[in-house]
Amino acid sequence: MVAVLGGWLIARGHGLWYDELYTAEVAPLPLGRLLRALVSGEGTIPYLRDAPPSYNAPYYAVAHLWLAVTGLGPTEVGLRLLSLVASIAAVAVLTRAVGRMAGWRVGLTAGLVLAVNPFVVRFSAEARGYALALLAVALVVLGLARWLDGTPRSVLLFGLAGAAAGLAHWFALLVPLALAVAAVVLRGRRALPLVGAAVLACLPAGGLVGIALANGVGASGAEWIADVGLAVPWLTLRAWAGGHLPLLVVTVMAAAIGVVSGVRGRGRDLRVIAAVWVGLPVVAVTVLEVVRPVFVARYLLPAAAGLAVLVALGITRLPGPYSAPALAVVLAASGWATVAGGRAGPVEDGRGAVAVVAATHRPGEPVVAAARWDALSLDHYTRRDHPAMAPDLVLPPATVPAAPRVWVVRRGRPGVKGDPAKLAALDADLIARGLRVAHEQTLPGRSADVVVQRWE
Repeated sequence: MVAVLGGWLIARGHGLWYDELYTAEVAPLPLGRLLRALVSGEGTIPYLRDAPPSYNAPYYAVAHLWLAVTGLGPTEVGLRLLSLVASIAAVAVLTRAVGRMAGWRVGLTAGLVLAVNPFVVRFSAEARGYALALLAVALVVLGLARWLDGTPRSVLLFGLAGAAAGLAHWFALLVPLALAVAAVVLRGRRALPLVGAAVLACLPAGGLVGIALANGVGASGAEWIADVGLAVPWLTLRAWAGGHLPLLVVTVMAAAIGVVSGVRGRGRDLRVIAAVWVGLPVVAVTVLEVVRPVFVARYLLPAAAGLAVLVALGITRLPGPYSAPALAVVLAASGWATVAGGRAGPVEDGRGAVAVVAATHRPGEPVVAAARWDALSLDHYTRRDHPAMAPDLVLPPATVPAAPRVWVVRRGRPGVKGDPAKLAALDADLIARGLRVAHEQTLPGRSADVVVQRWE
């Protein structure tokens, strides 16, 4: 199911959005250069020198190896397939782990719920590290399941997978730490080796943080994160449901049954594990949010995956005649939300904006990125799809040359034509030259619009 739905999203052919474009620019670099950029804290893209591949450097290294082994290019398909393969593996591993703890019916149900979920499917088709983090967390759960079965050596799997989760995205570390707490609740002092493994798993990601602090990167680049206060649980649940009320309602109902139902034996252990798996990371991020803005819904994808287990417990605890219809309802609501999200269009349509300019652009007409954050899509898609236009690109901090016609590409909020605060300086310069906007076209996106202007 995740292969079909994620593959369908990739086949839709939406252009890369800003974060994915960064992957496309950085992943093909030699690993040595990537390592130097990580250590020095200097970006590898000229107009993004203060945006180095720091915390996500391990993902870029994996993407580099993926491209080298598969022979694929850093394109929409080549990069997104890595996430799809990782998501398929994550669903398979999680299904096996849950089945080992509570039987094949619960495992299969959890796997299906996870595979069709819009939150999971979306990031199975994006060129970022969230699918790898989900796979690592699934391996953490498998290590825990084996440890509960009495296999002491599985502590090694638990710790190594936890370290991989932190390297994929350091928010994912909250899950192995939460699962170590769950193990203590279930087994008391016997779980101390797991606690030790979870603590040691934090060291590699902690090393990345230390490097970033040492080279001055620190928390730079996170200024865009909005303050959501105590709304973290609600926003996480809404992200899991893809913003669709029917899926949100059935998820809450099934998860509530899973939490309060009288599950016995190993199923009771899984109920504790799933509740802590979701609950502790969400509580931790909520507390941090009071101190400073840190919440981004996709950062909590590995934690939210525990909802699939709670939903599966709730569905399988229903009386026999109702279990299969309940699963069908959850899967139908999930599939509807997933397909609706896939039909909503690209996150931002930088590729379309470049195509609009190229359709009527004439040699000698400057094509300007309004700000350095707008430059990435303009630079990437011009070089890749319209190289004849490349000599006329004007990327920050270059000065716009004198010309009777100037093209400007800028990003804006959905429904808003540009950001006046960010773009006032460029507009003032062009107006001072006697230029006015002769034509403007807005290409809508789910996260940001892209505006193409022709000044004459």
